[in-house]
Amino acid sequence: MKDTTKLAAAGRPHQRPAHPVNTPVERASTYLFPSYDDYLEGAKAITYGRLGTPTHRALEEAVTALEGGFETRLAPSGLQACTAAILAFTAAGDHVLMTDSAYDPTRKFCDNFLKRFGVETTYYDPLAGEEEIAALMRPNTKLVFAESPGSLTFEVQDLPALAAAAHAGAAKLIVDNTWAAGYFCKPIALGADVSLQAATKYLAGHSDCLVGTITSADEQTAHKIFKALLQLGSNVSADDAYLAQRGMRTLSTRLDRHQQNADELVKWLRKRDEVARIIHPALKSCPGHAVWKRDFTGASGLFGAVLKPVPLPALKAFFNALKLFGMGFSWGGFESLCLHVHPEKHRSATEWNEEGPLLRFHAGLEDIGDLKGDLERAFAAMARALK
Repeated sequence: MKDTTKLAAAGRPHQRPAHPVNTPVERASTYLFPSYDDYLEGAKAITYGRLGTPTHRALEEAVTALEGGFETRLAPSGLQACTAAILAFTAAGDHVLMTDSAYDPTRKFCDNFLKRFGVETTYYDPLAGEEEIAALMRPNTKLVFAESPGSLTFEVQDLPALAAAAHAGAAKLIVDNTWAAGYFCKPIALGADVSLQAATKYLAGHSDCLVGTITSADEQTAHKIFKALLQLGSNVSADDAYLAQRGMRTLSTRLDRHQQNADELVKWLRKRDEVARIIHPALKSCPGHAVWKRDFTGASGLFGAVLKPVPLPALKAFFNALKLFGMGFSWGGFESLCLHVHPEKHRSATEWNEEGPLLRFHAGLEDIGDLKGDLERAFAAMARALK
């Protein structure tokens, strides 16, 4: 099946007389079994709410179909999808290679939590190839963590090269695939052992729930992920699992519109005198564009724009004039967002030396003319503040 069909068909209720179209929300902690034999059989499937209900299994099945993996498990947030996946393969004395463009909370987890328990992290250039990663590998390196494109600065990573270097050193490759939503990129097909997402974003699509997904490439990897989540006591509410799956049903349609609006905004912003450059993987000028063109089938609605140097009062005037673009963390919902972000605060292996401020845009589903009009008013307010 094509992805659009998988999104509509995967994770649907098993047929029975008068079955619903959608898997219902099943809230439960305790499950009862009518006989001892049923109890023994049930122990192989659903036994306790924390381990998942039919509502959770439906979402896991749909994400597995989309990502092309062996098995998917859920986490209460995208961040815990990252941290649980890392913990599944590390112990005291181990070493982790982490992309320098990683989501900052993932970075803080490595610098604080992992460090406290004797796991060392080395940050690497997100544009590093197989030879560079191989040179950083140690006998105790247990995993290479990639995020492609990278948070804030959108470097596209060469996943087959990273996988080759990781596997040559008996390490796992874990990929944060949130930007592509499992739709525009398939890390497992490119050699990754784990593809994870903040389903909070594009999968759910409505900014109203928190969910993470962890998809494993094989049974052995899946078992380690399951054990890590089990021992951490992780749990996703059935309501959030239901909302994430309902959002998935329209993922392909929404992503096509996000991509279309982002493309139009990029073209418009590139012509603005206030803009120094655009950072968007679909542009030839974006770091890793050739890899994006090879490994991705499209681009989502998240991109960056570096403005020419502007004083803070004028930048504040720009943001305060926005009506449709909200100032809010996260992204992937139906609404457009714009934030002033600071990658220079979150780098150690590479440097961010742009003179002007970096704005991160998320192109929502609004009318493109209205979005351009909103930005036009904001730039006008910034110009007035400069006088």
